[in-house]
Amino acid sequence: MSHFYGSLQGNRGDTTRQGTAKSGIRAHIRGWNFGVEVMCFVDKDGQDRCEVMLTAGSNGRFPRKSLGSFTVKDLK
Repeated sequence: MSHFYGSLQGNRGDTTRQGTAKSGIRAHIRGWNFGVEVMCFVDKDGQDRCEVMLTAGSNGRFPRKSLGSFTVKDLK
């Protein structure tokens, strides 16, 4: 069983990917001028953590900006 699981849908249909506690999982969804990158991993304290970044997309003209870092505690 996967520790992390991701899904994506585009013009070629649905796809899924798995990530382990060791590998984590990362996705960068973007247009030409901006996008969002999401990374899920096990942090140094053993907690599942997801980080969300605003990116400059494929153009890449601007630095990434953190939108937040979240754990299960943020759901409460």
